[in-house]
Amino acid sequence: MNARNPTPDVEVRRSRRRRRTVSAYRDGERIVVLIPATMSKRDEATWVADMVKRIERQERRKLRSDDDLVARAATLNDLYLGGLAVPASVRWVTNQHARWGSCTPGDRTIRLSDRLQQMPGWVVDYVLVHELAHLLEAGHTAEFWAWVDRYPKAEKAKGYLEGYSTGARLRPPPGAGPE
Repeated sequence: MNARNPTPDVEVRRSRRRRRTVSAYRDGERIVVLIPATMSKRDEATWVADMVKRIERQERRKLRSDDDLVARAATLNDLYLGGLAVPASVRWVTNQHARWGSCTPGDRTIRLSDRLQQMPGWVVDYVLVHELAHLLEAGHTAEFWAWVDRYPKAEKAKGYLEGYSTGARLRPPPGAGPE
């Protein structure tokens, strides 16, 4: 779901083992709804609509604002960078599809991809520390990585983002594989 397409991509998976329960989860841009194989089409439509509403309601509660991001950046700067990396602005953007974040040291602005909104906080923190470190060292030099590595979960977060990116590249398009 995005600004141009307000209807989310929904995949319904029927299971012979599932007897009564219905569940749903977000898988990238898609909402996956798990239902019993014996459920009627009418009940399916009702349950899918309900589960999509639940997921969207949960996600609205979880979204971090730009103000939250600014406050978090200030905290991380103090904790790991000695208060030396002071950005002019920190905000979420919707136009970054090939990178997680960016920093322009000249005007001291930091932008994070809104794709990070659904990721664990420690991953968002890593990307923030990475971009804050660019305010101290513009390139990916040894000095830059020394700053970034002050964040205790840096390696774990790098692995998480690598795994996420690989999984996204390997995921077949909807309807392409066996159900």
